[in-house]
Amino acid sequence: MEFAHISEGKARMVDISEKVEVPRIAVAEGIIKLKKKTIEAIMRNEVVKGNVLAAANIAGVIAVKKTSELIPMCHQIPINSAEFKFEIEENSIRVFCTVKSKSKTGVEMEALTGVSIALLTIWDMVKSLEKDESGNYPETSIEKIVLLKKIKG
Repeated sequence: MEFAHISEGKARMVDISEKVEVPRIAVAEGIIKLKKKTIEAIMRNEVVKGNVLAAANIAGVIAVKKTSELIPMCHQIPINSAEFKFEIEENSIRVFCTVKSKSKTGVEMEALTGVSIALLTIWDMVKSLEKDESGNYPETSIEKIVLLKKIKG
C-alpha cells in the first residue's frame, strides 16, 4: 500500500473574490437503517434521550452553519435557509437537507454536512435501542449520503 505525502504550500482555498453572488440551492439525502422497534419508538416519541427528529433537525441546522469550520477549504458563506425533511420507512429514516444561499460559491458541502450530522444525531439518540448483547450495532448503518440537486442562479 502506498501512502500519499502532503507537500507544504499546496493546500489552499479557491479564490472566489472575482465571482458574482448568485442564488444557490443544494439538496442532499442520506439514510439510516434501524431496527423496526427503534423506528416505532421514534414514532411514539418514546426514546429516552427525547424527540429524535427534533434533535436531528437542530443538529443538522447547526452543522450547516458550521460547515466552513469543519471542512478546511470550505468558504464561509451566508446561509439563507436550511430545511430538513424526514421520511420514516419500516426499517430506516431518509433525511433530506435543502440549503439556500446567495453567495459566490455553492452550498453542496453545507447540505451534505447537514445530512451527515442529522443522521449521526439520530444514531446517537437511539444507541441504547440499537445495541446488541455485546454492545455492537449489527443492524444500524448510515448509507447513501448523496447530493440530489445543485442549482446556481
